[in-house]
Amino acid sequence: MRIATYNVNSITARLPRLLAWLESSGTDVLCIQETKCSAEQFPHDELRELGYESAVNATGRWNGVALLSKVGLEDVTLGLPGGPDYEGVQEPRAISATCGGVRVWSVYVPNGREVEHDHYGYKLDWFRALAGAVAADAAGPRPFAVLGDFNVAPTDEDVYDPAVFAGLTHVTPAERAALEALRAVGLSDVFPRPLKYDRPYTFWDYRMLAFPKNKGMRIDLVYGNEPFTKAVTDSYVDREERKGKGASDHAPVVVDLDLDR
Repeated sequence: MRIATYNVNSITARLPRLLAWLESSGTDVLCIQETKCSAEQFPHDELRELGYESAVNATGRWNGVALLSKVGLEDVTLGLPGGPDYEGVQEPRAISATCGGVRVWSVYVPNGREVEHDHYGYKLDWFRALAGAVAADAAGPRPFAVLGDFNVAPTDEDVYDPAVFAGLTHVTPAERAALEALRAVGLSDVFPRPLKYDRPYTFWDYRMLAFPKNKGMRIDLVYGNEPFTKAVTDSYVDREERKGKGASDHAPVVVDLDLDR
């Protein structure tokens, strides 16, 4: 089974590229973030033509997550159980389902904006709720993983220059501690191999030629429990999909599983 996670940065703007990538990549299950569309606008029909069932949690603004599957899409849960509200609503940042015997979550963790901003505290609260919500599945016997845009670089080696990010979100001790607390419920970082250079960055800003200069960050992550990680045969960042006109500012992270291992 091939499972991937991809922040598409607007599925409407990226649909032709996404459909082509799905066909060429052989992906069975895809976790999508930042759909930037409503549930009604989501391209279920186009994806169905490629053989994918789809489920979406989206309201049409800047967030939105989805799951696509060729191997079944059962027990779909929209949202983060027990998750915090922001400005009076629970933003559409989580969706989970069982696909071919694997329980998967697609998550789009809040950005945090600035350390002194209310959104930063919301981000930490969201992480705490996520750890609580996934703890039972993480400790269970079924292959389970949380995939998505975590908006945190786990270590200094996951950013191109730590000095550039000093004092900013995505690298603070509190955010990294929140990641550690999530791993502590029974999850491990499925570390991907890069297709180029020595670090598997997953995000490059559109500005200042960040991508050709490889000024990136690894913030799109795959956290799996022991049955999931034991089944992993390969994992990589598909850097090629970040190239060219109309690309997202993120690259897909792909994980291959052999569930019979």
